[in-house]
Amino acid sequence: MLYLNSDHFLLKPFMATIQCEPNWQWRKRDKPIPNYDLFYVWSGQGTVVLNGKPYDVEKGHCFLFRPGDETTATHNPRNPLVLTYIHFDVTEPLQLVPSAHRVIEDSIIFESLLTQYVRLFLMHAFGAEIEARLILKQLMIHLLREELEKKTANTSNKLLETVQEIANYIQQNPGYPHTIDSLAERANLSPRYFSQKFKQYIGHTVKSYIVYSRIKRAEHLLHSTGVTVTEVADALGYTNIHFFSRQFKKYTGKTPSEIR
Repeated sequence: MLYLNSDHFLLKPFMATIQCEPNWQWRKRDKPIPNYDLFYVWSGQGTVVLNGKPYDVEKGHCFLFRPGDETTATHNPRNPLVLTYIHFDVTEPLQLVPSAHRVIEDSIIFESLLTQYVRLFLMHAFGAEIEARLILKQLMIHLLREELEKKTANTSNKLLETVQEIANYIQQNPGYPHTIDSLAERANLSPRYFSQKFKQYIGHTVKSYIVYSRIKRAEHLLHSTGVTVTEVADALGYTNIHFFSRQFKKYTGKTPSEIR
């Protein structure tokens, strides 16, 4: 469960939305950053260096600098940065911390929250600090949600690629004595999970796809080569020619002899 208690945020007076002057640059501090700093780019072009790693930034780039980070930044004076920064501390360690850098995809909601946060303190609104803590919690949740959704999407893509590779392996080797267990082991998945995902992504059960691949290869061999029906059946792992013929007719509507 995501655990973020807004009461644990200790807000700092260092926050603003600014348009940087053409000669602006963020020089290296004598000491590393002492607290958290949520740093968001609204527009412009620049380069942020975080702990020695440079990032070319433009609209949507967001950083969460942590205590101890070393940062510098410059920008294109002809296209100056417009950015928001929010400094804060925590009274209890965060159980989940967003990554140091990402590009915000759902920028409308994120920018609205940033605007609300800064406006609260500019207007000295009643209950500003309480509301600001809640907004900061929303900002952190937004960052974590995007991060977790990307990880899930990446995992799904890798799983799809793995299943497609197995399907291709079956097609290329239809005569092998494939089993669900052996194919699942090749995919580094449990047999049950592999079977579920194979059906989801390929549209066939594992067993039906093995048979389908064998029959498609048999059709090709019977059409394009001079081999006999018995030789085709042997090449595809069938020990019973009558069983092969029945499966062939079930999938093609014709007997192997008619195709040949």
